[in-house]
Amino acid sequence: MQVRSFTAEARRAQIVGAAIEVIAEVGYPQASFARIAEHAGLSSTRLISYHFAGKKELIEQVVAEVYTEIGGFMTERVGRAESPLEALHAYIEGYLEFVAEHRTQMKALLSIFLNGGLEYDPAEQELDVLSPLERIVRDGQAAGVFRECDVRVAAAAVQRSLDGVPMMLEARPDLDLATCARELVELFDRGLRR
Repeated sequence: MQVRSFTAEARRAQIVGAAIEVIAEVGYPQASFARIAEHAGLSSTRLISYHFAGKKELIEQVVAEVYTEIGGFMTERVGRAESPLEALHAYIEGYLEFVAEHRTQMKALLSIFLNGGLEYDPAEQELDVLSPLERIVRDGQAAGVFRECDVRVAAAAVQRSLDGVPMMLEARPDLDLATCARELVELFDRGLRR
């Protein structure tokens, strides 16, 4: 594993931050190294090429950073729940809170995903995406709080509803995410409870 200096890590973070902002602003297809360098205040695109092998590696780092932020945020929110029902509510509310507080990152992630910049293999990655929700549903069933159902289908329904919110924001930037969270909590609360 390559060890980078503090300065190199700071420069990489600067470039990733600029890439997120540029992608959110102009879209993934138009997010060139030249635009990213200009936005980051870099003198040359060579500084990006020095730190990243190409656009693919830069985009992988952008996606990894946003996923890491989401993961940390969600782990903290769901970790405070004292019951499966609270965990379900925390998962839904936490995800939408993250979206509300990180609109630029989510807009960039959506653009990357919709324009083919994110390699996603459902056969390999879908289980990782759904496993936290599957655990919540299983725990709820074991506690007698949630009805018997197909755990994977229930988890996918919740996750895909949440994944659709950034798309809804593209169509309706004024979408009230607190109302959205309340509606989704109510919907899945009623759908999963015994």
